[in-house]
Amino acid sequence: MAGHSKFKNIMHRKGAQDKKRSAQFSKLSREITVAAKMGMPDPDMNPRLRAAVNAAKAQSMPKDNIQRAIDKASKGDGENYEEVRYEGYGPGGVAIIVEALTDNRNRTATNVRTAFAKNGGNLGASGAVSHGFERLGLIEYPGAVGDEDTVLEAAIEAGADDVESDMGDGDENLGSHQIWVAVDALHEVARELEKVLGEAEGVKLAWRPNLKVDVDEGTAGTLLKLVDTLDDDDDVQTVWGNYEISDEVMEKLA
Repeated sequence: MAGHSKFKNIMHRKGAQDKKRSAQFSKLSREITVAAKMGMPDPDMNPRLRAAVNAAKAQSMPKDNIQRAIDKASKGDGENYEEVRYEGYGPGGVAIIVEALTDNRNRTATNVRTAFAKNGGNLGASGAVSHGFERLGLIEYPGAVGDEDTVLEAAIEAGADDVESDMGDGDENLGSHQIWVAVDALHEVARELEKVLGEAEGVKLAWRPNLKVDVDEGTAGTLLKLVDTLDDDDDVQTVWGNYEISDEVMEKLA
């Protein structure tokens, strides 16, 4: 789920997410294998693979699982996955981008279209909503690495473009920092930040909305069901949206 910057909202849903750990490991493995196939099987020589491995470590994925996923690529084992992007509108006219890795485009397209149709949305053509987003690099850190000023200073020094911090109402364990950078500067900035803040929770390409839509309680319930349905699909890697859900609405829905 990547619709809004209110990270404490996401924390309300962590319990449900914990049940999905095995599915999450499967998605992380798929990304590692694809990244290793597209470049060198060495994370130090392959920025995308390094980002995938870091994301897996951040989710406490065992080292053996990570190595198996890399080995699968170097041995040429397993399916050939391709990257596919779907765009559409959710309830309330919210713009949604779905990124998938699939070995069967027909299956994935059918599943994504059905998820939209059953949850108040509709799938659009390629380019239907992406014009309302910027393609950027995103580096994520937990709130515990430092306060807003510390992270902002480190980000400026490293060459980042923008920082969004949410300190979880004073509880740094619920807080998060999002550091936004130009796509071609992502891995260089991530390397510089690692020297100061340690290893990031996530380093990836992202879709950042130019404008966000505030969602009311009625729309939010259906919207989150759509996002969860998409997230539950094995082929779907990430769901991005231009929505903002207030803490008050999230608490009512929790």
